[in-house]
Amino acid sequence: MYRLTGSTLPALLAFVIFASGCETAPQRPTLYPNNHLKAVGDAQAQKDIDTCMANATDYGVQEKQDGKVPQKAAKGATIGAVTAGAWGLVRGDAGERAVAGAAAGAAGGAASGAFDAQKTDPTYKNFVQKCLRDKGYDVIGWQ
Repeated sequence: MYRLTGSTLPALLAFVIFASGCETAPQRPTLYPNNHLKAVGDAQAQKDIDTCMANATDYGVQEKQDGKVPQKAAKGATIGAVTAGAWGLVRGDAGERAVAGAAAGAAGGAASGAFDAQKTDPTYKNFVQKCLRDKGYDVIGWQ
């Protein structure tokens, strides 16, 4: 059986930190070519998108979900400790398994959080979409 050693955890955490730093291109709204878009043209529409995105940031709405990484790591640690500890009760080594499960769960939660951190926050999207709708645009998605 593989055991989590003192040198494995730092390497795993270094990978998670590295992965969380890999950014993807920011998403932008995709507009339906309604009459308003046709009337103002693409250049003006892109300026309006920039304005709405800046307004969201100015009002304190975060674009990315990066604040959720620690929460996901803690959730993973708790789930890992409980499930591995429960299995350990059956086998007779609950404490050791709970510690290993917590470490594995925290690493998994942090990795999941790191990848989710690059996604555009739903509140940010809603803010920008409302702003654009008020200007006469129809947002059909984000790319």
